[in-house]
Amino acid sequence: MALALMRLAARAPLAVLHAIGVALGWIAYCSPAYRRDLRRNLALAGYDRDSRVRRAAVGEAGKMIAEAPKILLDARERTLALVRAFHGREHIDRARAAGRGIVYLTPHFGCFEIAGQAIAELGPLTALYRPTKIAWLRAVIEQGRIGGLNRRVAPADLRGVRILLGALKRGEAIIVLPDQVPGSGEGVWAEFFGEPAYTMTLAARLVERKDSVCLIVTGERLPRGAGFVLHVRPLPAALAGESSERRINRALEEAIRTRPEQYLWGYNRYKRPRGAEPPDASEASG
Repeated sequence: MALALMRLAARAPLAVLHAIGVALGWIAYCSPAYRRDLRRNLALAGYDRDSRVRRAAVGEAGKMIAEAPKILLDARERTLALVRAFHGREHIDRARAAGRGIVYLTPHFGCFEIAGQAIAELGPLTALYRPTKIAWLRAVIEQGRIGGLNRRVAPADLRGVRILLGALKRGEAIIVLPDQVPGSGEGVWAEFFGEPAYTMTLAARLVERKDSVCLIVTGERLPRGAGFVLHVRPLPAALAGESSERRINRALEEAIRTRPEQYLWGYNRYKRPRGAEPPDASEASG
């Protein structure tokens, strides 16, 4: 039944799905735990006094859920037609012309699924993927992310890391969600909007490779269901004494501040994974 409803939703106009999404976002906001996390994370980033951003963020989070069936299950040509502009594509073209691998980092901002769909049209793309435990939802996600000759997934384990490295060695592209909280032993504490956040070391090791280029890619959601705009930005140069993890977090901060209401502030980005040591001052600042 759930899968049938998602297939039905995939046929709906994006504007209708986004209207439903706003309602879903406010329903979710009724949860005390979710509301607490969203407001706390906004405050840490300096948006505690900006009620406009907070209200918009509630609706945008709901849109992220409601639009997913259309992005993952609708016909590929209709999905790609929702991309109205592709800013910064020259960075991709330059890397591909040089035969270099590309590490795409896309945070939980706007529609990150459309970013992966569009990038896969340019050449082979392997996505780091941690499967959900819900069988029918896993089938939907995998259909959307694997469908097409250019798209593959790599499991979030040692075998998956080898798959990612192999793709880069072949001059192909990979895509990672760098603001996911990793498991214990898979991350370090690094500043994110002024607070220590457990940050994956895998993304940091990937961007340090000399044979590859790292690009930040976001899918900005346009108002009233008008579609999406992709933005591709090069990773900024490291500051003196800055760790690769902090460098990535700083790049994500810069991208998020362009449209702060479209970041998934309700995600518990600052949680401490079971078994991970608490941060100390030196780790948080690095």
